[in-house]
Amino acid sequence: MSESLLPSGPSSETLSVLIVDDEQDIREMLEILLQELGFTTHLAADGVKALEAFNRHQPHIVLTDIKMPGKDGIGVLREIKAARPETEVIMISGHGDMHLAIQSLKHDAADFITKPIDEELLEIALGKVSERIGLRRQVREHTENLEALVREKSAALVEMERKLAATQIMEGMGRALTILAGDPASGDYFPELPFHVAIHDGNCQVVTTNEGYRDRFGDRSGLASCGAYERCGESGWKSPVREAAEARASIHRHETMVATDGTVVPVMTHVSPVIGAAGELELLLEIAVDVSEIRRLQKELSRTQRKFEYFFNMVPCAISVQDRELRVVEANATFRRDFGDPAGRACHELYKHRDAPCDDCPVLASFADNAPHQYETVVATRGGEQRNILVWTAPLADSDGTVNHVLEVSTDITQIRQLQDHLASLGIMLGSMSHGVKGLLMAIDGGAYRVDKGLEKGDLPRVAAGWKTVRHRLDHMRRTVMDILYYSKSREPNLAPHPLHGVAEHLAETVSAKASKSEIIFLTDFSQADGQILIDDVAFYSAMANILENAVDACLFNRDAAEHRIGFHVARADGHAVFTIRDNGIGMDRETMDNMFTLFFSSKGALGTGIGMFVSHEIITGHGGTITVDSAPGKGTTFRITLPLAQPSVSEDEPTSDHASPLS
Repeated sequence: MSESLLPSGPSSETLSVLIVDDEQDIREMLEILLQELGFTTHLAADGVKALEAFNRHQPHIVLTDIKMPGKDGIGVLREIKAARPETEVIMISGHGDMHLAIQSLKHDAADFITKPIDEELLEIALGKVSERIGLRRQVREHTENLEALVREKSAALVEMERKLAATQIMEGMGRALTILAGDPASGDYFPELPFHVAIHDGNCQVVTTNEGYRDRFGDRSGLASCGAYERCGESGWKSPVREAAEARASIHRHETMVATDGTVVPVMTHVSPVIGAAGELELLLEIAVDVSEIRRLQKELSRTQRKFEYFFNMVPCAISVQDRELRVVEANATFRRDFGDPAGRACHELYKHRDAPCDDCPVLASFADNAPHQYETVVATRGGEQRNILVWTAPLADSDGTVNHVLEVSTDITQIRQLQDHLASLGIMLGSMSHGVKGLLMAIDGGAYRVDKGLEKGDLPRVAAGWKTVRHRLDHMRRTVMDILYYSKSREPNLAPHPLHGVAEHLAETVSAKASKSEIIFLTDFSQADGQILIDDVAFYSAMANILENAVDACLFNRDAAEHRIGFHVARADGHAVFTIRDNGIGMDRETMDNMFTLFFSSKGALGTGIGMFVSHEIITGHGGTITVDSAPGKGTTFRITLPLAQPSVSEDEPTSDHASPLS
C-alpha cells in the first residue's frame, strides 16, 4: 500500500471521499483502502442517500457505482457537477461498458474504473484527482494574491486613464473596421454595412463616437444613450445600452435608430460592458450595423421564393426532384395530389408500387450521361386511377458541377392515349367483324340460292328452309352491325331487365365446358341470386365470359397447383348484384393489376392480344358497375363485379327479354 496521496503544503487539508455503492461489502472494503491512503470517508448506499450526504459533508471526491437501484451513478454525477463543478467524481462499473464510460466522461467524470476494483488503478485514479485538487488550490491562492496586487496598483491608474482608454478604443475600432472593409475576403456586401460605434459611461451617457456615427446620427457626446433610438421614451422599453448596463453582460438586439435627417435605420446592435478591477461598471461599447440592404435583399429573396413556389405548385404537371437512390426529395402540389406525400420514398414505389426501378428509368439515364431524357409509361395514382404520362428528366448540377439530383416533369396524356386507343380498337374491331360479315353474306347467298331453286321447282319446303337461313343470318347481321356501332362511338347500353339467376346460369354454362375439358373444378353458388339486373345482353355476356375464360387461362398457367379450382358465386347484396370469380391460378403482381385494363396490355405474352380485359372493363363501367381485383403471385385471383339491381316492375317469374343470347 502506498503512502498518503493527500496534497502537501502549508495550506493542505485532509481530503474527504464520499463512497457510494449499493453493496455493503464493497463500501466497507473501499473505506478501509481510502483511510489507509489518508482520506476521510463518508458512505452512502444509493443515489438518493449519496446526494443527501454530499450536501451535508461537501466532500472533495466522490467515488460512485453506476448501476444502482433508484438513482444511478450517472444521475448522481450529473447533479453533483451541476451543484459543485469542482468536485472530482470517479465512476465505478461492474460491466466495463464503453457506452457508460463515454456517458461518464461526457458529464465531466474524472475517471472510470471497473469491478473487481484493482487497488493499484484505484490508487492511481485517486492520486490524479488529489493532484488536480491541489493544483486548483494553489492557482486559487496565487490568483487571489495577484488580484489584490493588481487592485492595489491599478485603481488610481484606471481612474486617470479612463478617458484616454475610451479614445484609444475608438481609434482601434476605427482602424480594425477600415481594414475589414477593405479586405477582399470580407465579401461584396461588407462595404455596404456601415459600423456606428459609440462608447458610453456607467450612467448610460455617450462619451465619444466614431465618425460614421456622428455623420449619421450627429454628435451626441454627453447626451443620453437611448436618444438615437426610435423607441426612446416608450413605456417599458430599455435601450440596448441600458439593458447591458443592468445585466452587466453583452446584449445583441435588432433595433431601429433615427438619423439626423429623420430616416429610420434598421440596425443590428451589440453592446458589451467593460467591468473595472473593483467590479464597477466603467464603460459600455456599442456597435450598431446598418442592415437596410440586408433587409431589402431578404425581402426580395422572400418574394422570389414565394413566386417560385407559386409557379412550382401551379404547374399542371407532376414535378419531382430525385436523388441517386431515386428517392423523391421535393415535389409540387400536383405530384402530391396525384401520388401522395413522397416522404422520401422512391419514384417507382409511388408511380407503380414496385420494389425495383423500371427497366428504362429516365432518371437513372440522366444520372448516367448528365443529359435530358424522355419516356412514356403507365402509372397508377394513389386512388388507383390509371394514367398515361410523358416523362421528361433533366440533371440538376450543384455549384461545383456535380449532379446529385434529377428534375422529373410528368405530363398527363391519358386523354390523348384514350383517343388513340379508341381509334386503334375501332380499327381492330372493324377488321375482326368484317370477317364475320363476310361469312354471314356467304350464308345469305346460300340461303337465297335455296329460295331461288325452290321457287324454280315449286318446292315450298325448300323455299321455307332457304328463307329461314336468310332470316337467321339477317338477324346475326343486325347484331354485328350493332356491335360495330357500340364500339365506334360512345352510346348508352341497350338495357333490359334480366333475372339474375338466369344470367348466372347462362354464364356458368358458357365456361363450364372449357373448364371441364381442361380438368378444372368449376364450382357455382347461385342460391342467393335473387332479383333482376338491367343489362345489354350482347355486351354484358361477352364481358363476363371474357373474365371467366381468363380465370381458366390463369389456372392453366399455374403448373404448381395439385388441382385447379374456379369458384363462381352470384348473390344479391345491399341493392346490388355481386358476381365473384375466384381462381387458384398463377396470380398477378401489383404492377400487372394496375395495368390489366389498359388497351394492348397482356400478361400472356404472345398468347394474348391485350384487348379483352380493356373491352370488358369498358362494358362493365358502361353498365354503371365496378370491377375490383385482389391478387398475389402464386396465390390466385379474385374478381368482384358489382352492378345495381333493377327496380322490380314485372314479375321475376315472367320472361323479361326476347333477345337471344349471343353465346347460346
